[in-house]
Amino acid sequence: MAYEFRLPDIGEGVAEGEVVSWFVKEGDVVQEDAPLVSVLTDKANVEIPSPKAGRIAKLHAKVGEKVKVGGLLVTIEVAGGGSEAAPTAQVVSPVASTVPETPAKPSGAAVPPAPSSGGRVLATPGVRRLAAEKGLDLSKVSGSGPGGRITEDDVLHATTSPAVTSTEAPPPSPAPKAPGPVAPSDSGAALSTGNAPSVPAAGEATDVLERIPIRGVRRVIAEHMTESTHRAAHFTYVEEVDMTEVVRLRDHMAKHVEKQGAKLSYLPFVIKAVVAGLRAEPRMNASMDDAAQELVVHGNYNIGIATAAPDGLLVPVLHHADRKSVNQLAKEIQVLAERGRAGKLTRAEMSGGTFTITSLGALGGVLATPILNYPEVGILGVHKIARRPVVLPDGTIGVAELMNLSVSLDHRVLDGIIGAQFLAVVKSNLEDPHQLFAELA
Repeated sequence: MAYEFRLPDIGEGVAEGEVVSWFVKEGDVVQEDAPLVSVLTDKANVEIPSPKAGRIAKLHAKVGEKVKVGGLLVTIEVAGGGSEAAPTAQVVSPVASTVPETPAKPSGAAVPPAPSSGGRVLATPGVRRLAAEKGLDLSKVSGSGPGGRITEDDVLHATTSPAVTSTEAPPPSPAPKAPGPVAPSDSGAALSTGNAPSVPAAGEATDVLERIPIRGVRRVIAEHMTESTHRAAHFTYVEEVDMTEVVRLRDHMAKHVEKQGAKLSYLPFVIKAVVAGLRAEPRMNASMDDAAQELVVHGNYNIGIATAAPDGLLVPVLHHADRKSVNQLAKEIQVLAERGRAGKLTRAEMSGGTFTITSLGALGGVLATPILNYPEVGILGVHKIARRPVVLPDGTIGVAELMNLSVSLDHRVLDGIIGAQFLAVVKSNLEDPHQLFAELA
């Protein structure tokens, strides 16, 4: 019996997923509930098990291909006669993606594209702007989104499809040969067209080393960063901080924290200072609801920590950071970083952030302008600590441990004075870290 298994409704507004990897190939025998396929959504990397035991007859989606909810994934030959369509299956082992949760997209089963011509065009301002840049008449485009809404993918597909007429007719040119299907190489790095060896197009440089497909986790990062820069009006303010006292305090505390099994960095002190700054400027601890045109100020202090991982940048979240000691923060940072590098972060560990800190530690450089972790409205860049000469209060020259902090904010809803006042509080608490513990006395 041929059993057709379709992409199940993963939930939380997910409308489609990208096939990251297959755990089986055609002809393999698979057991029920054995790992079948890994699918990446805009929220999580989800491992989907096989709903039936049997032989894999056909894989209907290639690695890197996007499949809508309800779209056909695989046909499994199971014992018995006839054919059967798969009911909605349960999904297990959600593993968070490299970017934090963004506003949910409408979910639903896959439906044929609904033409938008002859009526009101359903499209977001960003999609309309993209269509204008492409010289495309949206009334001629069929929308594949919920209710016939036109998506960016629809616009991009339409601009390469001969069935849709652009508002600006292109100049006559020789008809190019239609490209063959694009398939990734075994290494996942180089691409070729059709079955023939890759040949540079006319005018293309002949020294191309490789072509790396932007898909999976990297595609999600690219889309999230693009959305942030397109939606928010970025503004960065920089302040120099004397970390001499924090360096001394950290050196004294490190041996005690290490006895608890954690390594003490400077980051827990920065987090405590950031919480103090957010309390002083509550609108920094917020996210933007563009659909409602509202700034959503949060009561919890959930601090996202940008973390490097093999597949890209992760932002695990320290929930209720204001309630945790330096020791607890050090332990949790270490655990989350290890889980992130192993690809084991859960959705909960990646969700709910209200403000983000990004740091490269000793490689932090002198200055950077961090991109907002949209829809959050603030992010702090932490740079390296360097020993430099300074003028002391008594007029003599001394040496201090100096560090730059750069805060980026969404200038649509936060004025520069807010960022400056926030950073002034952070600076004050780091230059006199005893303030961080005064409330415990």
